[in-house]
Amino acid sequence: QVQLVESGGGLVQPGGSLRLSCAASGSIVSYNVMTWYRQAPGKQRDWVALITNGGNTNYAGSVRGRFTISRDIAKNTVYLQMNSLKPEDTADYYCHARIGSREYWGQGTQVTVSS
Repeated sequence: QVQLVESGGGLVQPGGSLRLSCAASGSIVSYNVMTWYRQAPGKQRDWVALITNGGNTNYAGSVRGRFTISRDIAKNTVYLQMNSLKPEDTADYYCHARIGSREYWGQGTQVTVSS
């Protein structure tokens, strides 16, 4: 059973930074893709950034240039470094993993950007 545990959320002022972590059970290189999603209150869940098992990355247009996804294979952890945060980045952030046709979600971590 794959388990994903997010951490690192919190309250930050506009312009600030946070780093989210997603600790996975098992080797993350066995996952086809790991993705960060976010869901703001009353809105649908949207993807934010992804990293493939080959290390390729991609970003949603709203965060490109501000967010960076990375991984530490030895720690089975994927990170989301979020810089220049804006109030519209406020959301619950979720880690997602896909292995073949199977999908797994973490429980989410809350990020609030407010002065």
